[in-house]
Amino acid sequence: MPNPEETSNKRETRQVDINQNSPEILTNTIYTPAFLREQIGKLMRVEFLIGTNNLVDRIGILQDVGASYILLRSFENDSLVYCDIYSIKFITISTTGIYGSMPNNRYSYY
Repeated sequence: MPNPEETSNKRETRQVDINQNSPEILTNTIYTPAFLREQIGKLMRVEFLIGTNNLVDRIGILQDVGASYILLRSFENDSLVYCDIYSIKFITISTTGIYGSMPNNRYSYY
């Protein structure tokens, strides 16, 4: 019987296979989840609309995408942030992977 301490320290690894029987929203890139699945592993800034006029952003590495959520790995404490896909308004995807390289350092959070 496994030691409870050993099992509590194991990380679960999700491996969702996408195939011809998968829902179209996960396979056809005209849908947000399928497009975002192609961006897994990239640095991104995701802006969410909270309420009627409040934008909140999160920055991290895209870890996983489901039909109604995304998972971002946070830089602040290496935690996973579960995000509602329906409240996303804007996503800025890094193409360079270089942080803090904005002109004149106007946006120091990159």
